[in-house]
Amino acid sequence: MSVAIIGTLDTKGEEIGFARDVLRAQGVDVHIVDTGVVGEPELEPDTTASAVAEAAGTTLETLRESGDRGEAMEAMGEGAAAIARKLHEDGTLDGVLGLGGSGNTSIATTAMRALPVGVPKLMVSTMASGDTEPYVGSRDIMMLYSVADIEGLNQLSRQVIANAALAMVGMVTNDPDVEVEDRPTIGVTMFGVTTPCVQQAREILEEKGYETIVFHATGTGGRAMESLIEEGIIDGVLDVTTTEWADELVGGVLNAGPERLEAAGAAGIPQVVSTGALDMVNFGPRDSVPDEFEGRTFHVHNPQVTLMRTTAEENAELGEIIAGKLNAATGPTALVLPLGGVSAIDVEGEPFHDPEADRALFDALRSGIDDDVELVEMETDINDEAVSQRLAETLDEYMRAVGRGP
Repeated sequence: MSVAIIGTLDTKGEEIGFARDVLRAQGVDVHIVDTGVVGEPELEPDTTASAVAEAAGTTLETLRESGDRGEAMEAMGEGAAAIARKLHEDGTLDGVLGLGGSGNTSIATTAMRALPVGVPKLMVSTMASGDTEPYVGSRDIMMLYSVADIEGLNQLSRQVIANAALAMVGMVTNDPDVEVEDRPTIGVTMFGVTTPCVQQAREILEEKGYETIVFHATGTGGRAMESLIEEGIIDGVLDVTTTEWADELVGGVLNAGPERLEAAGAAGIPQVVSTGALDMVNFGPRDSVPDEFEGRTFHVHNPQVTLMRTTAEENAELGEIIAGKLNAATGPTALVLPLGGVSAIDVEGEPFHDPEADRALFDALRSGIDDDVELVEMETDINDEAVSQRLAETLDEYMRAVGRGP
């Protein structure tokens, strides 16, 4: 077994050497990738900083001469990613360990995000107790807060680094014996307010012989699903909860980016899409909502999550956007409209019940989709069992029609 350690040997050589020694003492081979730009390495790497720079299409001398730290970090991240992919493809990388502050955290996690889900990835970082989304993205990256800065070895840093190294040993030397079933895989999107729909649809699909992977539609969840579709891991999509587009359009905190709803269509795999939770935009605590939205309808979901009702105007624009995404699909595509409400709190008696806003969404979708997109309208709300059944059965029909069924 071999672990790659990614770090800046011009400033963290002592600490990286310590991690290497802990790994080797447990019988694990180590491949050190130097990402330092400024000075000379404090210990001998297996992949030099020059090789990392060259893998990014530049040279170490060019990066040093430019004096642009941001440019250097970006280039070394690209190079480290290329090196990590190559090592993994060659079968000489079973896990990745990173050590560093903000600079090498950016570099090392760029390399980690280039590796498939399932490859152990652990970053010891001074940045791990803050906002880790830029580093983790949609990959299974573990981040361990270093507590103190990674600057010299002491009783604290030795313990933290040793724990990280031993955790990596455990991951790369033990076979988890995870059961892998040869079943078609369906990606499903869910939010708390669409949970009943998803649970019922998932049960139906699994009874029919599919494996389901449910993604929490929190921005990173949508990006993770799109990424796995691109990698060919997902065979079909039940996109119940397209709420991330509301955040993308209006400015909420759980957006998945402008490419959301594109991967399945580009891959040509079957997809059945609905309008789950498009009645809401997500923010943090109530006092974090931008002043520009004062006067809107809010619902405090919990102390850390505040929901804002989308307007008719916003819903009309969301309908146009989603219709455009679905029209571009190259595979079988259906759109299911739950006319009685798009979330658990968008029904009569609940705080986001707004038939006019929903009507604007549905009208825009009806008028925007092409004939190639199957349109299914149901008079009940999204969490009704009839909607779940129609979603699941429509996707099953598509999957079998294109030879992807169980």
